[in-house]
Amino acid sequence: MYLADRWKDYQVLDCTDGEKLERWGRYILLRPDPQVIWSTKHISKEWKKLNGHYHRSNKGGGEWEFFDLPEEWQIKYELPGEGITGSNLLTFNLKPFSFKHTGIFPEQAVNWDYIFTSIKNEKEKRGQDAEIKALNMFAYTGGATVAAAMAGAKVTHVDASKGMTGWAKENARSSGLENAPIRWLIDDCVKFVEREIRRGNKYQVIIMDPPSYGRGPKGEMWKMDDGIFNLIKLTSQILADDAILFLINMYTTGLSPAVLNYMISSTVIAEHGGRVESSDVGLPVRDTGLILPCGSTARWTK
Repeated sequence: MYLADRWKDYQVLDCTDGEKLERWGRYILLRPDPQVIWSTKHISKEWKKLNGHYHRSNKGGGEWEFFDLPEEWQIKYELPGEGITGSNLLTFNLKPFSFKHTGIFPEQAVNWDYIFTSIKNEKEKRGQDAEIKALNMFAYTGGATVAAAMAGAKVTHVDASKGMTGWAKENARSSGLENAPIRWLIDDCVKFVEREIRRGNKYQVIIMDPPSYGRGPKGEMWKMDDGIFNLIKLTSQILADDAILFLINMYTTGLSPAVLNYMISSTVIAEHGGRVESSDVGLPVRDTGLILPCGSTARWTK
């Protein structure tokens, strides 16, 4: 399992009865989690010290209940090594918004580490002036974008949401990357890749984190089961001959690491060679010593 165990500003404290108790910096949040299907005793004292609680509705969705939580706050994540700014700290702006989210998925820190280290090591081999182009699709609030940019990549950030793209820009600015070579695009990912194929553009790093369902900026429908294999197949056409990595993460139930492995093997590896590793992603739970599963990731390398 790929384990995101290097956080200082975030912890899963406990989890039971469909909910996880988390520390986000100074604040304690209780949010639903579909993986938590067990029922165990409340161990943590923080169960009685909540700053916010997201209540899921039986009709779908839900709403926040706030006790003592600011509208916005920040947490930091330390990457494994020094970045182009002389720092290795990423700063994320958090705020509770609809459907339980806060603005980042903390388990993805294990992929940020991998992206950052892979690009940085390759820059050292090729020379610091060597251009490494990275494409981050379904890029959300830009965790992978800022990790790649901090390592020295020239990043294209693609997401269908104007609001999420604006949030990602804030995270880049807060991380000292306001002048980094990041191209911010509000676009449908499939249409963008199709245009890049026609243009002949290539990338050394490709990252994607597609949702189960979604809409493009012009109402384009995305459904994981129907679209993911075709997207991987298309995207393999814009992977450069000197590519470093192709990383795909997903949370869709039923799409296991083995399924990701098979799709990449029959597309990216069939065209470019290389190898792929895939695994579940998880977060350690402080008070039980167990691991909370949080989706799956596949990583291709040359």
